[in-house]
Amino acid sequence: MEGVIEQVPFDLSTQTVRELNQFLHQPADELAGCEVVVTHPNGAHNIAVGLNAPVHVTVQGHAGYYAAGMNQLANVVIEGSAGTGVAENMMSGRVHVKGFASNAAGATAHGGLLVIEGDAGLRCGISLKGGDIVVGGSVGSFSAFMAQAGRMVICGNAGDALGDSLYEAVLYVKGTIKSLGADAQLEPMTSADIETVSALLQSAGLKAEHDPSTFKRIASARTLYHWNADADQDY
Repeated sequence: MEGVIEQVPFDLSTQTVRELNQFLHQPADELAGCEVVVTHPNGAHNIAVGLNAPVHVTVQGHAGYYAAGMNQLANVVIEGSAGTGVAENMMSGRVHVKGFASNAAGATAHGGLLVIEGDAGLRCGISLKGGDIVVGGSVGSFSAFMAQAGRMVICGNAGDALGDSLYEAVLYVKGTIKSLGADAQLEPMTSADIETVSALLQSAGLKAEHDPSTFKRIASARTLYHWNADADQDY
């Protein structure tokens, strides 16, 4: 982050997650110029949650459940892997997981960018509401389930029922798709789609590894938007 003038260390082998989060919940002007470095996280839950300032946080190791949840404005880098719900309900800012992510990564994210360099588990991007997610590896089943808005770029493969009950979110997959969920369909890639994938890969630092034109576009067929009594509840 530009303008960093002070590194603030937090050692979770001797300090608590509550102490860390209380420091990070200070007013934005008091955190200006800080880079918080978290050592010995050892899979602790709720690291760097509820941030509302443009502070840079580096977690030197693995994080547990809900790391960087409800993030606003902050730039959080997890140098290991992350447990369930990383960047859940993110509003803005950036969360970067350099390892793998467990289930429900980026769930309900309204904004910001989540980057996962490795694979993500089940339900990545579930109920996505406007954020962007870039996964350098593969995603598990039911990813982007009920995704309402936002974009996902998956550089590996996707499991069963990708995009089930998809609304206005758009998904891009480079590898194989085991199956599409209800109302999700493959659509032609346009020049605008290629530009979108290129920009998201660039933002994630993965553009050099992937050709944007090799991705597939998945979007909603829009057959679930309105109740159809004649369908006898069979969709």
